[in-house]
Amino acid sequence: MLNFDAERFVKIQTGSVAIASALRALMKKLLGEGVNRLYFMGTGGVQLLTHPAIELASRRSKFPVGGDYPAQVVIDPPAALDKNSLVVIPSLSGTTKESVQLLAFLKGRGVRTLALTGYSDSPLAQGADHNFTNFAEDDTSSEMFYLQTLLIVLALTAERGEYTNYDATVAELQELPKLLVEAKAAFEGKAATLAAEIKDETYHIFTGAGSVWPQAYYYGMCILEEMQWIRTRPVHAADFFHGTLELVEPGVSVFVFKGEDASRPLSDRVEAFAKRFTDKVRVLDAADVKLPGISAETRCLISPVILATLLERLSAHLEVLRNHPLTTRRYYKKVEY
Repeated sequence: MLNFDAERFVKIQTGSVAIASALRALMKKLLGEGVNRLYFMGTGGVQLLTHPAIELASRRSKFPVGGDYPAQVVIDPPAALDKNSLVVIPSLSGTTKESVQLLAFLKGRGVRTLALTGYSDSPLAQGADHNFTNFAEDDTSSEMFYLQTLLIVLALTAERGEYTNYDATVAELQELPKLLVEAKAAFEGKAATLAAEIKDETYHIFTGAGSVWPQAYYYGMCILEEMQWIRTRPVHAADFFHGTLELVEPGVSVFVFKGEDASRPLSDRVEAFAKRFTDKVRVLDAADVKLPGISAETRCLISPVILATLLERLSAHLEVLRNHPLTTRRYYKKVEY
């Protein structure tokens, strides 16, 4: 596979799932100490990677779980943010400016914090009340944060008696890293073909629903816009027919992401409509990926993980064909903002 180290990938994603036991114990401890609300607060794209976990919690639990923007929280905090709240702060570098500022703000209010980082010597890892560090880099961080935030919600709901299959699910997730490598290999040819098709296209509509909507948003904003300078229009499939449908015409590229959860019919509806009016409908379906040994119950939890791992292969080919490395930026770390 192009520019891919399978051994490195498996090691990183194995580490992503390895926190499960310690995380369950921590959740039990925090709930016992009176934590009664959970927030996910990441900066930029990493916050999008927490959205499937937030949505899962809203569907499976009565425990208050939400998300917010660090830069906004420090100037206009939620009314319920207090010493009985737990704030999860994901940051690969552990140095993200807005997130470091958030940590200081939360400490001043006595709010409990849990950092998910890629570097143990970073300000967030060192300063949070609790921290899980698992080394990763940009091309592996999506799967890592999807899995870790999923485990947080599963541990929470398991401790509350709202999810009874925690151990069985974790056992399946431990088999996932190697299976994802096989999924990448199976998709490699399609990724190369798709990259060749879109390398000169300048605009794409991205849509999806349920747990894969955040991946549609993330890939449009954080990969194609940030890393390739290609204009995109991410729109939730439930909103597609309330505006964006009018932009569909021959030649317009529409990416439809499909998961295996209850929201799948919303993506099906967009796919059926778009195929009537444009010749450039690109469907990525988590259900097409073979994952031997992974149950239907677990598969419906990991659709965004599956699509993220396939899309990494698309990005690997796209940056080569466009002669635009994914690390190339105009402004990031070059211009104060």
